[in-house]
This record gives sequence, structure tokens and C-alpha cells, in this order.
Amino acid sequence: MTPKRKPVVGGNWKMHLTLAEAQELGSEVRNRLNSYAAVQTLVFPPFPFLHAVGQRLQDSAIGLGAQDLHVEKKGAFTGAVSAEMLVSVGCKWVLVGHSERRHVFGDGDDLVANKLRVALAAGLKPVLCIGERLQERQAGDTFAVNRRQLRAALHGLSASDVQDLVVAYEPVWAIGTGLVATPEQAQEVHADVRSAIGELLGIAFATQVRIQYGGSVKPETAAGLFGKADVDGLLVGGASLKAEEFAAIVRARNA
Repeated sequence: MTPKRKPVVGGNWKMHLTLAEAQELGSEVRNRLNSYAAVQTLVFPPFPFLHAVGQRLQDSAIGLGAQDLHVEKKGAFTGAVSAEMLVSVGCKWVLVGHSERRHVFGDGDDLVANKLRVALAAGLKPVLCIGERLQERQAGDTFAVNRRQLRAALHGLSASDVQDLVVAYEPVWAIGTGLVATPEQAQEVHADVRSAIGELLGIAFATQVRIQYGGSVKPETAAGLFGKADVDGLLVGGASLKAEEFAAIVRARNA
């Protein structure tokens, strides 16, 4: 029997919005989704807006997360933000290894693994992002790339260490391009990701871990993705900047 995994949808606001716009969006998301209990909803604002958005979400069911973190607790690291800083402004979640951190900022597998451990040590719930580039998919390396990234991140950890882990599969070729993996493509990769997690952390953990799909998700594509057995949620980029679109994606779970 397939276990019941509560879907989780995250909105990654990336480097967008002003403070006033972020506060307004936070309020709108709360108004539209706070009473919708069928899906766990998360938002990931830019660092400068975390506290202000967190205040708009206070006492709501919507989780606050950060887009990244630094591996050190403090020190001469200009521009960096530590896990302890994130916790102090109300963050419960954090993205680790987002494709833009990997491919724009150069975060390698070892650094992603270190960030994951720092997040866990601080009590943050991590969303571990993995995914292949277009040329890797075309070369038939999709499964190998995702398995390599998983092995590197989870090496030495046990299932009990990562009980709150969410994995986000982000095909890099589908982020910000308008291209979306078909539900069948997403399911194929998600099933292999779950199998790989089972090999690393045990079948019992793999059956309950939630795996999101991320890559140009829109309201019109969300229901088809949600309909697949191993797609347990969505990580939304541009569409999360409009509360109406984001709410439609979250509610597509029951479509």
C-alpha cells in the first residue's frame, strides 16, 4: 500500500520584489491559503524580507523558508547569512543546493552536503534540490546525475538525521525556460529518486519522504504533475510571485 504523504508546495521568490511588495504578497498568500490544509505551503522570500514576511505569516499554517545559507556560524564572510540568523528571524525551512546556487554561484556537491548538515544541526528543515542540465538529459545521464547529487548530500547521514527532509527534483533545462517535464517524465525521475533514497537510507524512509517537482510550474500544468504517484509537491518559481497563480497551483492538488 502506498503511504499517504502530505503534499508540499513551496514558492521560491528568488531575487524579486521590494519590501512593500513582499509584505503584500505574504499577506495575500496567507489570505488565500491559510485555511487550505490539504497541502503544506511554504514561501522562500529574499533574505532582506524574511522577518517582515514572517510577521505577515505569524500564527498561520504557511511555513517560512530561506533560499540558501552559509556553512559558518559567524565571521568575516561579507554578504553571507548563517543558519542561526535564519532561525532568529523565524525561518523553519531552507533551500539547499538549488540549481541556481549550483550552476550560477558554483556550489559543488561537497558544499551542498556541508550546507545540508549545517541546516540540520540548526534545526532547519531542508529542501534538498537536485537535477540535471539539458546536455546531461540529452546524453542519457539524468538518473546518474541525480543519484550522484543524492549520494554526495546524504553520505554518512541516517534516516533519523533527515526525518523532515524534502527533496526537490529540478530539471535545470525546465527552470525559467517555459519548458516543463511532462508528468510522465517527472514520474519516471521521481520514482528513480525514491529508489535511490531507499538504497541510501532504507525503504521505510524512502516510502515516506516527499519529493517535489520544480521547473516552470504553472496552474495549468500542476494538476497533471500532482496526479503522479511519486510527485508529492511542487517547487514554484515565477508563478509564486502572483498570489492568485500560486494559490491555484496549491489547490490543483485536488483537481
